[in-house]
Amino acid sequence: MRPPSLTTRRVAAVSVSLVLAAGAAACGPEDNDAKSSGGDSTPHKGGTLTVLNSNPQQDFDPARLYTSGGGNVPSLVFRTLTTRNRENGAAGAEVVPDLATDTGRPNKDATVWTYTLKAGLKYEDGTAITSADIKYGIERSFAPELSGGAPYLRDWLVGAADYQGPYKDKKGLAAIGTPDARTIVFHLNKPEGEFPFLATQTQFTPVPKAKDTGTKYEKHPVSSGPYKVVTNENDGEHLVLERNTYWSASTDAERKAYPDRIDVKSGLDSSVINQRLSASQGADTAAVTTDTNLGPAELAKVTGDKELASRVGTGHFGYTNYIAFNPTVKPFDNVKVRQAISYAIDRSSVVNAAGGSALAESATTFLPNQKSFGYEPYDLFPAGATGNAAKAKELLKQAGYPNGLTVTLTHSNAKDFETSPEIATAIQDALKKAGITVKLQGLEDNDYSDTIHSVKTEPGFFLAHWGADWPSGGPFLAPIFDGRQIVKDGANFNTGLLNDKSVNDEIDAINKLTDLDAAAKRWGALDKKIGEQALTVPLFHPVYKRLYGKDIKNVVISDWTGVLDISQVAVK
Repeated sequence: MRPPSLTTRRVAAVSVSLVLAAGAAACGPEDNDAKSSGGDSTPHKGGTLTVLNSNPQQDFDPARLYTSGGGNVPSLVFRTLTTRNRENGAAGAEVVPDLATDTGRPNKDATVWTYTLKAGLKYEDGTAITSADIKYGIERSFAPELSGGAPYLRDWLVGAADYQGPYKDKKGLAAIGTPDARTIVFHLNKPEGEFPFLATQTQFTPVPKAKDTGTKYEKHPVSSGPYKVVTNENDGEHLVLERNTYWSASTDAERKAYPDRIDVKSGLDSSVINQRLSASQGADTAAVTTDTNLGPAELAKVTGDKELASRVGTGHFGYTNYIAFNPTVKPFDNVKVRQAISYAIDRSSVVNAAGGSALAESATTFLPNQKSFGYEPYDLFPAGATGNAAKAKELLKQAGYPNGLTVTLTHSNAKDFETSPEIATAIQDALKKAGITVKLQGLEDNDYSDTIHSVKTEPGFFLAHWGADWPSGGPFLAPIFDGRQIVKDGANFNTGLLNDKSVNDEIDAINKLTDLDAAAKRWGALDKKIGEQALTVPLFHPVYKRLYGKDIKNVVISDWTGVLDISQVAVK
């Protein structure tokens, strides 16, 4: 999934509308309590919230969106069976009911999940929301012309692998039952204890069949949330949302819906966004951004200004930047070479290259350092803050390279402070101290993504990153280390091409657990077990720092998204 600083689409450099990040376990936001620059700080209803973004909110159809926890702007219009808890910090990493009365009732082995809808749910036109609408909304997400959403349902639902959606197959999915208007039942191929997390995805949004206009639905999707779409220009570049008068706060404990109107303006340069938020004049006094970080230079300016510093929200999202090895390419087939590089890494210089400690936290585990992921601290190849060149040289000698070796590091040319030249150069300098000469191969962003995600072209040594579809170890470890998810003729994210039966079996065993705290502990133990194979070198977790206007109140930043939640914001 992409980090919130970009879009929210899944990646490992591609993506998850990231869709997208994450010190001690469960790091939370700083300086993000409800506040204003003066006067009454109590949030009130009314006014217009302006959203200034770089990336347009494209494909504004619940079938096509790939978001974490329902997204930010989308979740104002699209309600789902479950949603993320709209609280600060670690509490915000929990899944809670939304349209449903609870987070789901599993059978004994978690292969059948049953939900009951709350009473009194209505669309923007006043008609009732039914379980059949949710079933239909899910089914239309399988239509090829509406592709782009999270892929899990095709894998998890019984008989869904080849389903082509309701436009071609009107029989629908038998795996989804609707015994009555308020009950929906899902039948799965295998146990999935984290189904409640999946049910936060926008594919679980109800869509009334009679109002479905196919690929044109994104222009005016029928709202089940507190706001409806009144303007959608240039494929999400300009969105205007106004109140859905049939939405009832009595059925929605999560969304505060303070503003009367929300004006989303996208396609803006990131420097312009930060300049406007910094100046905070006119409509921009009540403005926020959901996708634009402060850069190192901008942050230095803000830090020196007390008033500006009071308007910075800090958040952490489950996201890890790392070095990936392809062990089918020499010399990375030798575990001692991989270990040597792990010891040689100077994380201080890497963090500095990523913008400094205010914008990046060093990492020695693949899992992000948050409790919800099952984070357990470990450092299998302790390099200290600046690298252990002596230990690296010792391992290279054992590997048959007493005089060092020369390798090529592939990276992106995109200026993202993640997989970009700055990070690659920091690694090059650190490895030189250990006798490893690193040649840099920079690729343009699309070429880089295509190259590292193809089994046929994957380099032996490259920069990568991964973000969470939801705050758990499952969608973090499985795509990267489950051997059954290796894709030989498509986009592959298992960068180490690991196919270890014991790892695969443990993934299956954890997926059966509906006790998410117990599952988290198992994910943490599995992370350490996989780490022993030195298939990656965790580098750092990004930290998100974003400005907001001087009239913004009730700032909430959860560890689920790491960014300001506009469903909580007030402007009066």
